[in-house]
Amino acid sequence: MKKFTSVTDVTNINDLVKQALAYKANPFADKQLGAGKRIGMLFLNPSMRTRISTQVAAQNLGMESIVFNIDKEGWALEFAEGAVMNGTTVEHIKDAAPIMSEYFDILCIRTFPSLKNKTDDYSELVLQQFIAHTNIPVVSMESATLHPLQSLADIITITENQTAKKPKVVLTWAPHVKPLPQCVANSFAQWMNAWGEADFVIAHPEGYELDPSFTKGATITHNQDEALKDADFVYVKNWSSYNDYGVASCHDQSWMLTQEKLKLTNEGKVMHCLPVRRNIELSDEILDSESSIVTQQAANRVWSAQTVLSNILKSMN
Repeated sequence: MKKFTSVTDVTNINDLVKQALAYKANPFADKQLGAGKRIGMLFLNPSMRTRISTQVAAQNLGMESIVFNIDKEGWALEFAEGAVMNGTTVEHIKDAAPIMSEYFDILCIRTFPSLKNKTDDYSELVLQQFIAHTNIPVVSMESATLHPLQSLADIITITENQTAKKPKVVLTWAPHVKPLPQCVANSFAQWMNAWGEADFVIAHPEGYELDPSFTKGATITHNQDEALKDADFVYVKNWSSYNDYGVASCHDQSWMLTQEKLKLTNEGKVMHCLPVRRNIELSDEILDSESSIVTQQAANRVWSAQTVLSNILKSMN
């Protein structure tokens, strides 16, 4: 593995899941693999689980990690070609990124969409510029359109909990107090379709269609109850409109998952990437019940990151 920015960088998802579960059983199996290696973790927006899980994963492999919050500690970066930098930006990506190749062996980056300029966001302007101007492997800790470390952890979690050979997995939209990006939903859809080992359904209100390049292969419905029927896993997530970019016009609380709705499922396990707005996206009665596997899902982020870093390290040796 030379980089990790989407499922297209993965040869075999099931092999990654097996490696991740092996690391979960024996976290220090490869504690010397990353000895003498250093990862840089650059954040352009806040993080808790992604930051901590990736640091733990790196430490389990014997790596040193350095965290830098560009949005709080660094200069404002310029990404435009031929920019006359007489405004608020102080440093061009062409000058900043190559230095990262000198400091680190692997560069991990977390960016965030503007939710205003769909062209820039969906071209992955920030992530692609870092890739273009460094000569070391780049790992996405979430980008403008995708969150692959989360998606790998999601499939690890489904694999651990599935009882049916081909489970029914539902990604359902949930209300929120503000517009959120499509990253997690896009990424989960992309990985589920690539995995191909589940009956995958996406439910959302009209106007909340995702980019079809990520959802192709899934069953899509505007009827949440219909989607939930006999589901083995229910992944709850809010996202703003893709077509009417960044807009959140629907705040229908009837889309919040409740115990009553969960009765439609096949004793379905409930997932969420966290953080979650309690009693807006998901009810207390769901989150605090035995149906919820959100803590296990978040814990698996360590093994997701450790597997990715391990594969990259092995490709460097």
